[in-house]
Amino acid sequence: MKRKAILLTLALATVSFSKPVARQSTSFVEVDGQSFTLDGQPYTVFGSNSYWVGLTGLTTDEMDVAFNDIANTGGTTVRTWGFNEVTSASSDYYQLWNGSTPTINYGSTGLGNFDNVVAAAKANNIRLIVTLTNNWSDYGGMDVYVNQILGEGQPHDYFYSNPDVIAAFQNYVKVWVERYVDEPTIFGWELANEPRCTGSTSATSGTCTTTTITDWVKTMSGYIKSLDSNHLVGLGDEGWFNLPNSTDYACDGSQGIDFDANLAIDTIDFGTFHLYPYSWGKETPSAMVWGQEWIENHRNSQATLKKPVLMEEFGVLADQNQITTYENWYSTVIDSALSGVLIWQAGSNLTSGPTPNDGFTIYPDTPVYYLEEQTSALLRARDFERQFV
Repeated sequence: MKRKAILLTLALATVSFSKPVARQSTSFVEVDGQSFTLDGQPYTVFGSNSYWVGLTGLTTDEMDVAFNDIANTGGTTVRTWGFNEVTSASSDYYQLWNGSTPTINYGSTGLGNFDNVVAAAKANNIRLIVTLTNNWSDYGGMDVYVNQILGEGQPHDYFYSNPDVIAAFQNYVKVWVERYVDEPTIFGWELANEPRCTGSTSATSGTCTTTTITDWVKTMSGYIKSLDSNHLVGLGDEGWFNLPNSTDYACDGSQGIDFDANLAIDTIDFGTFHLYPYSWGKETPSAMVWGQEWIENHRNSQATLKKPVLMEEFGVLADQNQITTYENWYSTVIDSALSGVLIWQAGSNLTSGPTPNDGFTIYPDTPVYYLEEQTSALLRARDFERQFV
């Protein structure tokens, strides 16, 4: 035991945890129990969301600045959108619909542009979690598939159950997965952003349950694994539970998500959850305390199911006790041994102007940006120390 402590002290004394060492990406991130590894060493998942990096007309130089700003916080991982469904071609998009017929955009405003995203991420030693569709109407999402194939105003949840819609989504996913199957800069694929039985409209069949979405998760994650054995697969959900006798919408299965059931699926490698207590009406006893408990509850699922879990989105506004809240949540992630964390969202000050600001955006040289730098070092030190325990 004494020898182990001495080795740990020497190791910590010789390793800098402030920022990851820049190097060419040559291996794929893997799962080892509740942790991630790269080349047999701990891989710390810390970073941010940047949905906009491939969708707002950035130059390759601007992409490089954006990823460099994240890397300078100690970030290793960025979550970004691998979707934009449109019915008329304009700006950056990935799939154009003409009636029920979709056409992939392979050009410089489509997948050709995402190649630039991957190259810029790689140059900054960043791995990408790529989300493949959206529950919400932003950048198209599920309802475009449903409306174009089945007719305008059809139930949102048919996305999960209609065979024609599922086949169309699988065709889209196949293009992405096969294009990047040998690219280690891709950390993993996510099936959807915040899937629920309901979407941006009120259109619902009334028959969608947790079983509906869990069955879809099995189908889609299994499909991706059949095409790609290199990359990890996650869901991209908010982390809603399905607990017996609960009357809390976050835990009663009413959103169509059963976090534990989905994490237990063999072809799901890691779990995800989000945290927006003010947006969700979760302010008792306080938003900060409710959020801390939300983190701890998902950490308990991580331990029970023995798979990594990421808090991959979280946010409160600047006037909502932001710094204290983020300090609390980051500390909870570290102390609870949650597998990793990504903030919503990254921001950069580019020559063309600031990147999108939804009120949660964290730009360089701000208090939260500095907090990210401190947290990444602590998280990396924690993950390194685990090797010796």
